[in-house]
Amino acid sequence: MDFERYNARETEPRWREIWESQAIFAARNDDPRPKYYVLEMFPYPSGRIHMGHVRNYAMGDVVARYKRAKGFAVLHPMGWDAFGMPAENAAMQNGSHPADWTYANIASMRAQLKSMGLSLDWSREIATCDPAYYKHQQKMFLDFLSVGLVDRKKSKVNWDPVDHTVLANEQVIDGRGWRSGALVEQRELTQWFFRIADYAQELLDALSGLTRWPEKVRLMQANWIGRSEGLLLRFELAGGKGDVEVYTTRPDTLFGAKFIALAPDHPLAARAAADDPALAQFIAECRRRGTSAAAIETGEKKGYDTGLRVRHPFDETWLLPVYVANFVLMDYGTGAIFGCPAHDQRDLDFSNAYGLGATPVILPPGADPASFAVTSEAYDGEGTVYHSRFLDGLSVEAAKEEVAERLEARSLDGRPQAKRQVNFRLRDWGVSRQRYWGCPIPVIHCASCGAVPVPAADLPVELPRDVAFDAPGNPLDRHPTWKYVKCPSCGGAATRETDTMDTFVDSSWYFARFVDPWLEGAPTDPADVTKWLPVDQYIGGIEHAILHLLYARFFTRAMQATGHAGDLKEPFAGLFTQGMVVHETYRDKSGGWLFPADVRVESGPSGRRATLAGSGEEVSIGPIEKMSKSKRNTVDPDEIIGTYGADTARWFVLSDSPPERDVIWTEEGVQGAAKFVQRLWRLVGELKRLAPEPGAQAERAPQEFGPQALEIRRAAHRALIRVEEDLERLRFNRAVAQVHDLANKLSAAVGAIETPDVPADLRFAFGEAAQILVLAFAPMMPHLAEECWAALGREGLVAQMPWPKAEAALAQEDVIELPVQVNGKKRGELLIGRAAEREAIEAAALALEPVRRALEGREVKKVIIVPQRIVNVVA
Repeated sequence: MDFERYNARETEPRWREIWESQAIFAARNDDPRPKYYVLEMFPYPSGRIHMGHVRNYAMGDVVARYKRAKGFAVLHPMGWDAFGMPAENAAMQNGSHPADWTYANIASMRAQLKSMGLSLDWSREIATCDPAYYKHQQKMFLDFLSVGLVDRKKSKVNWDPVDHTVLANEQVIDGRGWRSGALVEQRELTQWFFRIADYAQELLDALSGLTRWPEKVRLMQANWIGRSEGLLLRFELAGGKGDVEVYTTRPDTLFGAKFIALAPDHPLAARAAADDPALAQFIAECRRRGTSAAAIETGEKKGYDTGLRVRHPFDETWLLPVYVANFVLMDYGTGAIFGCPAHDQRDLDFSNAYGLGATPVILPPGADPASFAVTSEAYDGEGTVYHSRFLDGLSVEAAKEEVAERLEARSLDGRPQAKRQVNFRLRDWGVSRQRYWGCPIPVIHCASCGAVPVPAADLPVELPRDVAFDAPGNPLDRHPTWKYVKCPSCGGAATRETDTMDTFVDSSWYFARFVDPWLEGAPTDPADVTKWLPVDQYIGGIEHAILHLLYARFFTRAMQATGHAGDLKEPFAGLFTQGMVVHETYRDKSGGWLFPADVRVESGPSGRRATLAGSGEEVSIGPIEKMSKSKRNTVDPDEIIGTYGADTARWFVLSDSPPERDVIWTEEGVQGAAKFVQRLWRLVGELKRLAPEPGAQAERAPQEFGPQALEIRRAAHRALIRVEEDLERLRFNRAVAQVHDLANKLSAAVGAIETPDVPADLRFAFGEAAQILVLAFAPMMPHLAEECWAALGREGLVAQMPWPKAEAALAQEDVIELPVQVNGKKRGELLIGRAAEREAIEAAALALEPVRRALEGREVKKVIIVPQRIVNVVA
């Protein structure tokens, strides 16, 4: 066999064909082995995969291949998040049907993903736009409806008058629709909602049990759920006209109040606007801007003085002005706040704009009460209450309690003036979308019977094929026949629900459908759900850390409540959020963006210089940014795989940086990965030359090993253990580094052989090391591993080989690395002999420069040494 050059173009398709023909990666629901379910977030079929996909799916594939080798029954499926607006946009722009566009894209992307050599069970492939999938989604909608988890109610929405659709808050930019550019209107529409808010406390409490989730994701979810303990208190309107109810988490700051602010949709604002055209106009302007958190935080704080005044709860002579303000939302709390500018930045910005002043009532520790002032930056830290009459001198928490007790005991119009209340930021999930390419909501509207569920026997409610996209809005509303049906209840004339479901619904249960995608009579088989779920390792982008994961967690609970998920509560036991793939940006002289493939970058004495390939025209090098089509800093995976091979692409995206961080794509890095592939191939050839023939007597371990053979064996077994530890912890870049290190050591050992007469112990060591090397990099570079395995004369497929077992005695390190802490905080690492005495470890730890700096001359009280684990210096 020629070991001079490895030919990925010839080799990789051959091994993929073998894997597929033998159905190597198909999972069996009756497999008796312990299960392991690894899943990457399924893609939207845009038509082309990008390097972010390559990284995401390469990571999941490494886990899947490694776990198979460790003896698990592995479920590693793939599907398509196939509904959504881009397909409708393509239909309008190109005249193609959304289904044709979607399925053509799926075919293209499936071929691309297969070229990566992913160990996927393609027999379980699903697409959310397939009626065989959304039939079951419709069934679950009806089941949720029957147990009270679905509501139909009126709500305020952002309405695009050009596209004739509801927009999410994030799709309203400077008061205009993100796609049409039209001024957005606030409308009250009847919408379908899932009652996720009913599960707010449970979803929050369960986060503490998700110990294999990133802490930042759990925090993001907790903040989104937004549990707060506060006080619901009423401010009496001056003149005896009723009261304004306010929810606040900071009753301790009541004596710093400067104003009351109402949401534009507050009933009191509407009453005031009835006699004030200028206020009505201001409210209309507020309704034309986005209500996303980002828009509120960054936008200018504006208000309108209604002329109304309220009395301070503890001083009836103290009147506060009532404004309508653009930064107060009706769907949080009561739609009204009291503003304490000194201790809330939004309140301060508003107060400064209208000259209302800011009286600090929380004194920071160590501050001078006579001189402390708030001007442009609010103080929201801890401190002592002052300028607050009977609260002076109390802590923040004590002041909250005192205010609550006093106001709960007071009466206003025969009711307590205040009561304690727990609030959540989380609101019910509106799932109605005014578009065609989505899962139809299975409800029929009858003038006599109201909203009537479609009978289960009539599911799926399929989308009609004959629709026109020649006018804005939802073509289902204009369909001449599909929309009109008989009422299942009374038989009278009725109409179908023309709203379709939010695509987040489609992705909230697909992981459960993968368990048994052939099942026709029900969405899931609870027994199979119990076998496979939860997903052991879920991998995807941080951008899905809130909504997708939160909705999936709710959906799982709703499925459990309706008998579709057994006792499953949490869908994902382990979560990993990988970084993005980023690249330099390039511009020509006119400022136009350029593709990296069109740019030649050279390094010289004066630094890096970029020119346009072909013309030599000077090109400006811009910042490194996320790969995006708009800035053209993308790299086509097909070109990389076609030029270098899939294993090179996989190796590079796994090796360049820790997987949770961004990876910078460089041509030099890819070329380096390609060279290493060739180097491994040649090294395996050298090891084959020195190793015993397969099946020969010399393959049996000799009784004794000389120093050279022993060192080779130690290097191989140590590398094996380190790779195993790194793969268990998803430290892919470190596993790659271990393979590099082993390859270096084996290359050096091969180079040290000066005679063809190689002793048996050394031949055995080389043969054993060759097998360990190949099996160690197999999860990362599976095609190369199969070719090397075959070249070594080994039987079977690497994809079906068990993970090699390291010999502990050989793998034991003579030198170990101990983390050293000072008062519980890590300050450094100590390299020391495994057999070192306690006195030697203590002395070496105290001699470390970072430890000496951390101690700052303080006396050491004791040194705690956990043998072979950690050293903690207590001062």
